[in-house]
Amino acid sequence: MAYDLLARKAWSRRDLVVRLRRRGAPDEVARLVVAEMEERGYVDDPAFARQWAEGRARRLGSRRLDQELRRRGIARPLAAAAVGLAFSPGEEATRALEAARRRLPALLKRNPSRAPQRLRDFLLRRGYPAGVVNSVVRRLCPIEESE
Repeated sequence: MAYDLLARKAWSRRDLVVRLRRRGAPDEVARLVVAEMEERGYVDDPAFARQWAEGRARRLGSRRLDQELRRRGIARPLAAAAVGLAFSPGEEATRALEAARRRLPALLKRNPSRAPQRLRDFLLRRGYPAGVVNSVVRRLCPIEESE
């Protein structure tokens, strides 16, 4: 089962144990199998974390990526390192600005007075840091500072 799962996609150590248990393997067996897969190089949490962060960094911010990795059982320092590698300096702000520019026209069309707050909420849900979000919203909606 483990080889079959790993043939389809990369898994974190914790997620693979959970999936094997869900498919009926006893907990101890699932852990031993995953440990063996790890020894053979088939399960590699650092590589998984880097791949996950790089693949999702195009659409999400650093905070959300960090949360997703930790939910998958990746240790905090490893998750932080992978997220840090996924963004070059200033790149996260650029991506947040691009996402905001794509989203803003629909928000302005629906309700112009609420557009700045909804844009802020949208970017925060995507996981961009609050400082980046506030900077982007101020840049795209400069009239908005009454709230």
